[in-house]
Amino acid sequence: MAQLWGGRFTKETDQLVYQFNASISFDRRFWKQDIEGSMAHVKMLARQGILTEKEKDEILEGLESIRRDVEKGKLVITEEYEDIHSFVEANLIDRIGEAGKKLHTGRSRNDQVALDMKLYTRDQVKEVDELLKELLVTLLHIMEENLETYMPGFTHLQKAQPVTLAHHVGAYFEMFKRDRQRMQDIYRRMNYCPLGSGALAGTTYPLDRDYTAELLGFAGPTLNSMDSVADRDYLIEFLSALSTIMMHLSRFSEEIIIWNSNEYRFVEIDDAYSTGSSIMPQKKNPDIAELVRGKTGRVYGALVSMLTVLKGIPLAYNKDMQEDKELSFDAMDTVKGCLHLFNGMMKTMKFRKDVMTKSAVNGFTNATDAADYLVNKGVPFRDAHGIIGRLVLYCIDKNAGIDELSLEELKAISPVFEEDIYDAISLKTCVEKRLTTGAPGPEAMKKVIALQKAYLEEN
Repeated sequence: MAQLWGGRFTKETDQLVYQFNASISFDRRFWKQDIEGSMAHVKMLARQGILTEKEKDEILEGLESIRRDVEKGKLVITEEYEDIHSFVEANLIDRIGEAGKKLHTGRSRNDQVALDMKLYTRDQVKEVDELLKELLVTLLHIMEENLETYMPGFTHLQKAQPVTLAHHVGAYFEMFKRDRQRMQDIYRRMNYCPLGSGALAGTTYPLDRDYTAELLGFAGPTLNSMDSVADRDYLIEFLSALSTIMMHLSRFSEEIIIWNSNEYRFVEIDDAYSTGSSIMPQKKNPDIAELVRGKTGRVYGALVSMLTVLKGIPLAYNKDMQEDKELSFDAMDTVKGCLHLFNGMMKTMKFRKDVMTKSAVNGFTNATDAADYLVNKGVPFRDAHGIIGRLVLYCIDKNAGIDELSLEELKAISPVFEEDIYDAISLKTCVEKRLTTGAPGPEAMKKVIALQKAYLEEN
């Protein structure tokens, strides 16, 4: 058992207690961050005259050799060590001797693990942000290609008004754009360095925390040593943002699952992102979309667990905080995997434009425009609403769309109808005359697409 704290104890820790207490099985994943933080700490110690230049060089060379050997697989992180900090320090002492014992000068495991978790999470924020950007590029391409792909817009899962596929996908572009903005907010707020806070009350060594923060790419040091070792707000924020990303992915997945059904047939999912049935040869299942939808609950669980762990912890560090890792790591991996696969599914998905258009026509999505037509002819809106309601009932009985009726049939319901009704309620007219900012009209959409393109180039 490689431990950093044996001097106070006269008995060996019970093996089950040791295993229950150990974190090496999961905190091994931030070995790079642990070495990176240690290297910055050593450079600062030497600059402050706490270590000699010779000691600094020996320690840095030893840490670099550990990093190199782990990367090449020559050195394996095993569970004989209590945690990743023990692994690095024990191997350093084995390699360079006495100088390695000075690595921990002016530092506690509390501020060390706070730093490692923050460095690791910061890297994860950047990775998620990049995956979100890749998805936005895919969605923007779909928008550009489908400015005149007409489809029904829905409320209550009922066909409501005609929109375009570009407009529908554009709604998700806005969601994932906000997700990227959350990543940037989290990064900015969390980017302060806890190293040098000690166990909770700082240290008597003359550390230069500003220099350490600068070496590690932070905006500066944290300003309260107790908060520094007890803070996991940044992780709560990140898990909350990851949960929101999964909620957005899940909503989109739900629509794709519906669109993929035999009743809709709006999309055809590529074979690479589908599976078949073991018994029903005709099936092509939207498994990726369903798994994304299902894994959303897993990420929500990590957020709720983290909030629950932290809700009763007094200042400063408590061992409960070791529970910040496993579920968080799983949530991070889950979201990155879902973003990657969802993007691949969207890139290869085929949209059945003819089916979408027919669905919009058959769903009376132009009924509101037909009512507006009557209003423009002088009919009071409430009367127009009633006339179109009767017209829809007639169409349902005849199994026809409004624009499929003859002018005589239309006039039988209201003499106000004239030949120009057909142009007024065509899907093209219904969509094109919606020109306000944010509407589905192609001219309005082109302006939005230009703005979104500029956003992606700048960010």
